[in-house]
Amino acid sequence: MDAFFASIELLRYPQLKGLPVVIGGGRRQVDDALLEGQPGRALRFIPVADFPRLKDYVGRGVITTATYAARQFGVGSAMGMMKAARLCPQAIVLPVDFEEVRKYSRLFKSTITGIAPQMEDRGVDEVYIEFTDVPGGQREGGRVLARLIQKEIFDVTGLTCSVGVAPNKLLAKMASEFNKPKGISVVYEADLQEKIWPLHVRKINGIGPKAGEKLAALQIQTIGELAAQDPGFLIQHFGKATGAWMHEAAWGRDERPVVTESEPVSISRETTFERDLHAVRDRAELGAIFTHLCEKLADDLQRKGYVAKTIGIKLRYDDFKIATRDQTVEAFTADGPTIRKIAGLCLKRVPLQKRLRLLGVRAATLARAGEAPVDESKRPPALSLPAQAATEFIATDQLF
Repeated sequence: MDAFFASIELLRYPQLKGLPVVIGGGRRQVDDALLEGQPGRALRFIPVADFPRLKDYVGRGVITTATYAARQFGVGSAMGMMKAARLCPQAIVLPVDFEEVRKYSRLFKSTITGIAPQMEDRGVDEVYIEFTDVPGGQREGGRVLARLIQKEIFDVTGLTCSVGVAPNKLLAKMASEFNKPKGISVVYEADLQEKIWPLHVRKINGIGPKAGEKLAALQIQTIGELAAQDPGFLIQHFGKATGAWMHEAAWGRDERPVVTESEPVSISRETTFERDLHAVRDRAELGAIFTHLCEKLADDLQRKGYVAKTIGIKLRYDDFKIATRDQTVEAFTADGPTIRKIAGLCLKRVPLQKRLRLLGVRAATLARAGEAPVDESKRPPALSLPAQAATEFIATDQLF
């Protein structure tokens, strides 16, 4: 989907079309604030001058997405809001409306499966589709079906998408980025040298910032330069699995099938604070945030129909270093207070002297609710915690 989160906001506020808009920051209160003093006025008629601007933003939020007008100033996803404010101070800033995002995500996906049922869900705004055997799927190299999908999604949601058509998921992912927004790009195996090899190595989905930096240090900048390396050289520098995969990816090889049913590995909740917090001096505030995250994680598990045996925490300190810990217990749970207590045990195993920028909780070792195995001979205590946990709760809660 094209600038999905931002495009949803433009449905609500069509007067912002064509303007630089970033999505991110605080909680959803902007609609009520805009309507104050303008009783009875529809949201679409609120003057552009009344919207909050990025130059006035103060905090530590991160941009979720930005309109293409904002991207022209160098603003993009995962960028800090304060940094973005220096690049595009005039941009309008709006928070994420997760309820609307989920609604439109379900709509566009159900529209696709009505045309091409074999679809792999890759998050709220992206899917893979296998349409080799869909009637008419091969006409014009897939362009006819791609145009149909674009039209149907727009008719149902009012939103646009870009489609990459290729022999495999690796190349299709890259192709989908070629002509955004509203683009259709077809890549054949014979196009590898012309269309793929000139691209930067970071365009390969799976090569992140650290691997990109390491490749640059080895004088490897483009996918073509990566393809020219001996597999043994890449294995020497990146390990057997990663090095071999890099070589295959550079040659456009990807045997992964489109998977229509998959189970999540984990479910998590985290938040970045508006200011750094200290485990002792800000204990009450941290405690409330920690409890809220655990409750929201429990809600997520229950809503999605899962229970978990492993609960973990994630901390990011004021120096940007990250600490994670997890605890696996005997019985599955999706209970908020239980998750809070298990996560509290994890806190006892991390240093808390430095101030904190971010706090997160995570549930893993998942099973479908009602299908999780239970060993009656080893049924754990009511809270599903290790035996020593009861004596540690007081000390744990004193952390925050």
